Amino acid sequence: MPHELLAQYLNAIEQTILTYPNLYIDRYTEEILTRDRVNLRIRIRIQQSNLLEINEAIVIFDDQLTTLDYRYHYQDGQNQLIFRYDSTPHFPNLTIFPHHKHLPHTVIACEKPETQQVLQEAISIVTYS
Repeated sequence: MPHELLAQYLNAIEQTILTYPNLYIDRYTEEILTRDRVNLRIRIRIQQSNLLEINEAIVIFDDQLTTLDYRYHYQDGQNQLIFRYDSTPHFPNLTIFPHHKHLPHTVIACEKPETQQVLQEAISIVTYS
């Protein structure tokens, strides 16, 4: 049984996903490693072609949710990158290392977004393009 904070977080993510139309969930995995740690892996198809992958490693530390690692990857139906947020430490010169955002032709410093924000960003790209 996960810690109550983890359970609330996972439930909030699931409920957010369920509020959007035109989503197809390829995979939804909550890997509960310990009471205080979970890995979340989600693959979502948006309007049957674009793919959003959500990967998070989350732990409870000092009674607060802490993200150990994350990757939010969004690509179009031709497998072309639209954006990817991640914390992989491969751009040490960025101001808020290791947090960054990949765009089709550049990488920028960027704070870790909330998972719900990433989902909204991906859906708005499809909706307004």
